[in-house]
Amino acid sequence: QVRLLESGGGLVQAGGSLRLSCVASGSFFSVNRMGWYRQAPGKERELVAVISASGGSIPYAHSVKGRFTISFTDNAKNTVDLQMNSLQFEDTGVYYCNAQIYLSDDDEVLYDYWGQGTQVTVSS
Repeated sequence: QVRLLESGGGLVQAGGSLRLSCVASGSFFSVNRMGWYRQAPGKERELVAVISASGGSIPYAHSVKGRFTISFTDNAKNTVDLQMNSLQFEDTGVYYCNAQIYLSDDDEVLYDYWGQGTQVTVSS
């Protein structure tokens, strides 16, 4: 069973910083990619940033470019952090970690997993 455990949310004043972390645990072969999404009150869930285990360019939401940075923080690429700087009121929402995972080395199917979400509140 694969689980995604998020941490690092909280309350911060506008202009401040927070760092979110997500670790994938359980029985699986490898991570294909991990990412962060967010959902503001009354809005749909949106992509914040995604990072591939194989490298390459990183897509960021336009609203967070230059302020947020996503990165793997372990050699196994099972843990992803989202460094959020210059936070704005509009960044408030529940942030969800997502992972696409290969469960075994002989299965090419990617399985999608979501964390429970962590609340980020930016006060203006």
